[in-house]
Amino acid sequence: MSVKILGAGFGRTGTNSLKDALEILGFGPCYHMHEVAKNPSHVNIWNKAIDGKEVDWQDLFKEYQSAVDWPTISFLPKLLHEYPHAKIVLTLRDPEKWFESASNTIFEAMALGEKNPDISGRNRTKMSRRLILEKTFSGRYTEKEYCINIYEKHIQNVVDLVPSYKLLRYRISDEWKPLCDFLNVSVPSDSFPKTNDRKSFLSMKPQWVNES
Repeated sequence: MSVKILGAGFGRTGTNSLKDALEILGFGPCYHMHEVAKNPSHVNIWNKAIDGKEVDWQDLFKEYQSAVDWPTISFLPKLLHEYPHAKIVLTLRDPEKWFESASNTIFEAMALGEKNPDISGRNRTKMSRRLILEKTFSGRYTEKEYCINIYEKHIQNVVDLVPSYKLLRYRISDEWKPLCDFLNVSVPSDSFPKTNDRKSFLSMKPQWVNES
């Protein structure tokens, strides 16, 4: 199995909905940050990548046809080299709304993750903190203007890196048609999946977060 689709959008731009959509369209399984929770050994692999060490991407993604969200998106240049025929879907969202959502969900969860009583969960969150809060946002994840600037630079970097014929700039609100046209597949009869919105994310907060 080989990766055919790479999502390039930051978390909280609809990456979980894109994951579900790609799986409905036959491009699954799709790798998402949730997969790290299912595969604790992957934490060490991603830490190696963060440290700049060599990673066997083919082995990591051997069971997947697509990958979206962090941590994947932070290594897009390497993955484009590894999977030169992959198509890229750049999920987009209004920058202000993206920051508000990220701040109230994933940023908060990572900031509090060291209090997780589960060792595996703490290790996973530590990796996420390194990659996202520290490496991506230089520890300035509470600064709105700074984070939005990083967000917009990331979008431009993807546009500069990926040939236009391989890139879809995509908003989840556009639902099936542009995605299906880009991937050359038929529009399914299923409703477009819209999952992991802020309300759903917050409803799944573990008790140790609520008590922090």
